[in-house]
Amino acid sequence: MYRWGCPPSKFPWTYDSKETCYLLKGKVKVYPAGSNKEEEAVEIGAGDLVEFPKGMSCNWDVSETVDKHYNFE
Repeated sequence: MYRWGCPPSKFPWTYDSKETCYLLKGKVKVYPAGSNKEEEAVEIGAGDLVEFPKGMSCNWDVSETVDKHYNFE
């Protein structure tokens, strides 16, 4: 298990491996690659356990500083 943090920001990300993460603090909206539509975004925050599948491309919109534990498979 690893730990990662990020201040408020926006950036693209592609998962080369499946990631499981647990957000300790923060708030993020994750948009599918090529979309900025609110109805397609998934919001995650402190206390959420999330899996991102291998090969997924998305854009992260971090509105509150993130601190998370994560693991790649």
